[in-house]
Amino acid sequence: MIIKISMLLIFFTMTVFVGFYFKKRASSVNDFVLGGREVGPWLTAFAYGTSYFSAVIFVGYAGQFGWRFGSAATWIGLGNAFIGSLLPWIILGRRTRIMTHHLKSSTMPEFFGKRFSSDALKIGAAIIVFIFLIPYTASLYNGLSRLFEMAFDVPFTYCIIGMAVLTAIYVVAGGYFATAVNDFIQGIVMLVGIIAVIAAVLNDNGGLSAALSSLSKIEDAGANITAGGFTKIFGPDPINLLGVVLLTSLGTWGLPQMVSKFYAIKSEKMIKKGAVISTVFAIVIAGGCYFLGGFGRLYADSVARNPDTGAVIYDSIIPKILEKFPVVLIGLVLILVLSASISTLSSLVIASSSTLTLDFLKGHIVKKMSEKKQLLIIRSLIVVFIAISASIAVFQYMSKGSVIWIAQLMGISWGALAGSFLAPFLFGLFWKRVTKISVWCNFIFSTAFMAANVIMNVFFNDAFKKYFPSILQSPINAGAFAMLAGFIIVPVVSLLTKAPKKEHIEDCFSCYEKTATGEAVEVKEEITK
Repeated sequence: MIIKISMLLIFFTMTVFVGFYFKKRASSVNDFVLGGREVGPWLTAFAYGTSYFSAVIFVGYAGQFGWRFGSAATWIGLGNAFIGSLLPWIILGRRTRIMTHHLKSSTMPEFFGKRFSSDALKIGAAIIVFIFLIPYTASLYNGLSRLFEMAFDVPFTYCIIGMAVLTAIYVVAGGYFATAVNDFIQGIVMLVGIIAVIAAVLNDNGGLSAALSSLSKIEDAGANITAGGFTKIFGPDPINLLGVVLLTSLGTWGLPQMVSKFYAIKSEKMIKKGAVISTVFAIVIAGGCYFLGGFGRLYADSVARNPDTGAVIYDSIIPKILEKFPVVLIGLVLILVLSASISTLSSLVIASSSTLTLDFLKGHIVKKMSEKKQLLIIRSLIVVFIAISASIAVFQYMSKGSVIWIAQLMGISWGALAGSFLAPFLFGLFWKRVTKISVWCNFIFSTAFMAANVIMNVFFNDAFKKYFPSILQSPINAGAFAMLAGFIIVPVVSLLTKAPKKEHIEDCFSCYEKTATGEAVEVKEEITK
């Protein structure tokens, strides 16, 4: 216990120190929200990766989907690395950096408002961000707190309060740049930690070959899975595996806390380097987490189960695997997951509070808002946002009969956010013909679809299972469907509605004719018409 507490105290001290050390670099809204757009490729790439992967991945997704898909769950991690990390950097990175700089937009809702000349669209996007980032944040608390319960036997509620207070202190003090530096340090901890944990689990099961051999002998009569099913190349359920890959990989393309990393990078020249760093980081972290989770069934005897139904409590799988390992390794894992969770949480609260302040309150609710007042409100809303999401996490945990696990909470959030924003944002960067009506249609469809999925699942479960297509009953698959639907809704509605004003569109796309940094370098790139 002394070793674990000492390791945590060192981590806490370092995190808070970084927050206060960079306080001077958070003196303006631009500095606080985007680090003055002066963040280098290494910090940006690590900030992207640590915001992407958290306790949701390590505890929730790796546990649940490793149990369901076996060793094939590794495909989810590889999808995250190449579809969720490499491709966004290559396809979105440069254009996002240039156009957001040109339009002087600091947030995704502000981008929508200026790109489509619609203040109402900006407000609508801001509301969606604030509402649907909350369940994602709640899922972070759940994942981390379960590990703390296992390691310290500390009540769940106390764990949540501790994490909330720590995050609030360093984010409120140092803003984006302090978060980026902490993300870099925490990312290194995550890399070391995941490699150590995988090595320990494989060693505990006699090595890789022996572990796979043991996994291949496991059956699941209830799920109609015979021996060998959990070691198949695409697992026992390829369709649902594909749904998870799509949600967790494509989702990053439309999440405001992820896309904002491209806003903040120092120049578009650094995009390629950031893409390589981010992808390697994702291969190790995401690939490692899901690979580890694939061996969860080897510990089936120790996994917690619902006392009434006997069903596996998915969120307990990874903590139970770790219980038997040496104290130093457990301490390292705690810091690993704490690093991943706090870095993601800090990114979420900055995105949410800045969006609500700059895109909703400023100029609408509060007509005149000075720079100093904007910073004060952003910092205050960070505290409010953390408190609300922590309360939801406690409520969800105390509702013992709840069927919404960590993975499902994240699915609801990602489905609504990425479903609403992915297609409009992507088309908005590349296609001049996109109309604001098509964006509205996509916003309404995605949020209504995901809200209906949750409401029906929680309050009308029998009717939900009877009348709703079985493949879309899971929030995970529903989120993937909402994202893909946008690629039909946006172009079809755009072609059926009046084209936007030519003068405004030409101004938006003129930024691609030169670099956003003002250097005399021509960009030989044809703009899609």
